[in-house]
Amino acid sequence: MDSKKGIIFTGAVIGILAVILVRFGNPVNMGICIACFIRDTAGSLGLHRADVVQYIRPEIIGIVLGAFMIAFGKKEFDVRGGSSPFIRFILGFVVMIGALMFLGCPLRMVLRLGGGDLNALIGLAGFVVGIIVGIIFLKSGFSLKRTYRLSKFEGYLFPMVNIGLFILLLTAPAFIFFSKKGPGAAHASVWIALAAGLIIGVLVQRTRLCMVGGIRDAILFKDTYLILGFISIFVFATLGNLYFGFYKLGFSGQSIAHADGLWNFLGMALAGWGSVLLGGCPLRQLILAAEGNVDSVITILGMSAGAAFAHNFSLASSAQGPSPNGKIAVLIGFALLLMIAYFNLEKDVKATVKGGVRVGTN
Repeated sequence: MDSKKGIIFTGAVIGILAVILVRFGNPVNMGICIACFIRDTAGSLGLHRADVVQYIRPEIIGIVLGAFMIAFGKKEFDVRGGSSPFIRFILGFVVMIGALMFLGCPLRMVLRLGGGDLNALIGLAGFVVGIIVGIIFLKSGFSLKRTYRLSKFEGYLFPMVNIGLFILLLTAPAFIFFSKKGPGAAHASVWIALAAGLIIGVLVQRTRLCMVGGIRDAILFKDTYLILGFISIFVFATLGNLYFGFYKLGFSGQSIAHADGLWNFLGMALAGWGSVLLGGCPLRQLILAAEGNVDSVITILGMSAGAAFAHNFSLASSAQGPSPNGKIAVLIGFALLLMIAYFNLEKDVKATVKGGVRVGTN
């Protein structure tokens, strides 16, 4: 699966599964969105009370468990952590703020493009600019320091939490919230969504697919391996949307999207820059967490907190556009990223990036 054929196949499967999930109930152009689905899950647990985005998303659970099982079976489950955990929490928080300004993670950005949403082109431009800024800091010696080996049990906790979430989804106790309307109420059946997530988790773990990594490696190393997966998702999502009649070309009237170009650009620029500093996009963070990377678990907790904060304090965009509070939050996010990037420069470190993980050598 490390071949170019493998990454293209993975992208094709993700693109097709995303459209199939829409066919079976997920919102249009949101067959899979890591940021949105983490946000929905946070809402279902009561971390925010936006009643239109509350649902424990089985896709996330499936991705984690699929990646965990294949990593464990291939003896790639390696429990590590301790690399600037609180900074990673903040970075996860900031990436989520950027994603919810745009209304989607980098993966959904590609799927929106595949559905004809031209607003995602502006988001893509911002995403690339954010990645370029991140690369400048990587080349200048940015580092979040080394990781340390931790106990196996600590690595098992994240998959166990996801199993617990699945039990809550099936049993639906009174303290779990489920949307009756809006995007949270639009979902495929539990078992179809779980199966799709399991397949994606396995394939992405084997190929190391990463939305940020594809563009970063193409710019930094002229390596096109990861970006082929990015392109494949777009191509097959487009074909699937055309086949099912979901394709709608244009800027206006797009599903769960707004047409404010400036803030679509800035939202994805923020998400792209933050993801480069983290070493991978939100999808990649899920896979790393499933492989035993506790730092990525902390990042996901930061994303969950960011989602809750965004909806509790009216930071997230809506179909009507960005909120004033959201605009302020994005600007604060850029200031935070600049401080984190600057104060974690190591002038004597030469940086290399491989497989979504930054490695520093003295």
